Amino acid sequence: MLYLSALVKRPMADRGGRVLGRLADVIVRLRGADYPVVTGLVAGVGGRELFVPVEQVDSFDGGGLVRLESAKVDLRPFVRREGEVLLRADVLGHRLIDVAEARLVRASDVELAYRNGQWLLFCVDTHRPRRLLWVFGEHAHEHRCRDWKSFEPLIGHRRSALVRRPTVRIRGLRPAEIADLLEEASKDEESEILGHVHQDPELEADVFEELEEDLATRLLGARTDEEIAAVLGRMRADDAADAIGDLPQGRRRLVLELMPAGQRAKVLTLMGFNADSAGGLMGMDFLALPGTTRVAEVLAAVRDSRRLQPEALTSAYTTDMEGRLTASARLVALLQAEPEARLAEVSEPDPVRVGPDTDLVDVALLMTDYNLITLPVVDEDGVLLGVITVDDVLEAMLPEDWRRREVAPPPDAHRAASAPRHQEPSP
Repeated sequence: MLYLSALVKRPMADRGGRVLGRLADVIVRLRGADYPVVTGLVAGVGGRELFVPVEQVDSFDGGGLVRLESAKVDLRPFVRREGEVLLRADVLGHRLIDVAEARLVRASDVELAYRNGQWLLFCVDTHRPRRLLWVFGEHAHEHRCRDWKSFEPLIGHRRSALVRRPTVRIRGLRPAEIADLLEEASKDEESEILGHVHQDPELEADVFEELEEDLATRLLGARTDEEIAAVLGRMRADDAADAIGDLPQGRRRLVLELMPAGQRAKVLTLMGFNADSAGGLMGMDFLALPGTTRVAEVLAAVRDSRRLQPEALTSAYTTDMEGRLTASARLVALLQAEPEARLAEVSEPDPVRVGPDTDLVDVALLMTDYNLITLPVVDEDGVLLGVITVDDVLEAMLPEDWRRREVAPPPDAHRAASAPRHQEPSP
């Protein structure tokens, strides 16, 4: 095994020991879910960077030299190809995404392992050196490496990033975790993370819902009106309304006109309410059915409502022919009821509700007093307008900088930390 820090700037010589130049970088090729394979070296020769195929390398550790099979080298300047990563330029000292812990870490070194006739990028050391060791008359750092597959690199090279997109691991993170990464990222890192997220439009919309207001406004503002409308068209209507309100006045109308008609109508309705009122807090995703609907049919409707906010589906509402709220049934009551029972039979009549002008504190008090997960909002005629979920109330009442607070780890976090971190690649 070899560490990149021990290779960089090492003299490169032919078999006779004649020094030709110095090793400037190591090139690996990305291979989807497999370990990247070393394909060559970048040699610094006379102020120029040249490509040396890995097949031409006789030994990496021949008396402190990188020994080549011959002195013949391609004198054309090195040009990076699609899918290639330069370990010194792109990884060493740069940040990566620790996928398991959903955080950005910095690579202090990388380890190469020789397996089945080829050198592989095997693991990454993200720790500061703890102490120095004396090895063969030289100082060397003690390394604590983790499997390369535990990370998602942010390499900055657009053509190589495009190659990674089909297997990129960041899209397996929760939207809130990706939002946290974006809030910590540099401008270049933001661009690469968003480039991966953009491949999944639904995930992209979920991530923008979780972003801090200022960051979401900046990132959206850098896009065209059409691109903004595409993202907001997939977001929850209440979050989309907030985002529209943060755009410059001159862009709001243009973006609204480009949004799908149904979403535009919801957003316009929500924009008419004060942000700290029940109308400003509510979402317009809810399930309302006639009281004669069988419980089995209600549950089927819940299963089919994949585009509705899940938090709002913890209750089903009964409305009359004019859309006035008459009753509500919690999901647990529906699950415990007989499939052939009617919705009206398992519902609570005259449910707690508020008007759209009710202020935030009164909303919070009502939800606390009645142990509510959701709270319906009705107009002066009792027509159901929307539903407030408890997470919306919590977000509105927490301090503005709550997202920056360091969350305490779960009590079992030590188990993951103590798990084996270094595993040999399979043959």
